[in-house]
Amino acid sequence: MADSDDLDLDSGDAPEAESTTKKRGGGLGNLLPTILKFAAIGIGALIFIVTVSVITNNIMNKGGKSQTVISDPSSPYVGKRPEYSYYDQIGSITTRTSDYPTSYSVSVEVIIGYDLNDMNSSAEFISRRHELQDFLRRYFAGKRAVELTPDREDELKKEIREMLNTRYLDTARARTILFRRLDVQESF
Repeated sequence: MADSDDLDLDSGDAPEAESTTKKRGGGLGNLLPTILKFAAIGIGALIFIVTVSVITNNIMNKGGKSQTVISDPSSPYVGKRPEYSYYDQIGSITTRTSDYPTSYSVSVEVIIGYDLNDMNSSAEFISRRHELQDFLRRYFAGKRAVELTPDREDELKKEIREMLNTRYLDTARARTILFRRLDVQESF
C-alpha cells in the first residue's frame, strides 16, 4: 500500500486545490470599472475641447466683444450711433506747415469727443488744455500741405485720436475727433 499511496495523485488533494482557486464572478461587477474609465475619458476630452475652443475664440477676437461692421452708411440696418460729450475749449491753432521753400499756413479748431457723462475725462481734458494745444500745434507744424487735404481728414482724425490716447491722456479716452475748421493757405 505504500507504493499505491505514492502513485495515487488524485486522492485527497483534489478538494483542497478547488478551495484555493478564486471563483470569478461575471456580469456588472467587471463591467462597471471599464464603463467608469471610458466615461472619465469622455468628460476629460469634452473639457479639453471646450477649453481649446474658448481660448481660440478669445485669440481670434483679441479678447473683445464681437462686432459687425456695416460699410454702407445708407443701409437701413445701420445701428444707432454712439452719443458723446465734446471738449471744444482747445481754441484755434495757427501754425506753418513743414513745406519748403513754399510756406503754408494752417488754422485748425479741433473738438474731442469722449464717453457721454464721463466727468473724469472732462476734468482731464480741462487740466491738459495747454498740453493739447501744444500737441496739436506741433502735429500740424510737422505736416505738409498735401497731407492736409480734405480727402485725408479721416486719416488725420484717426492719427490724432491714437496719439492722444497712447501718449497724452491717462484715464480719458478720445472716441472721436472733429474739425470745426481746417484751413490751409499758401503764405506769401
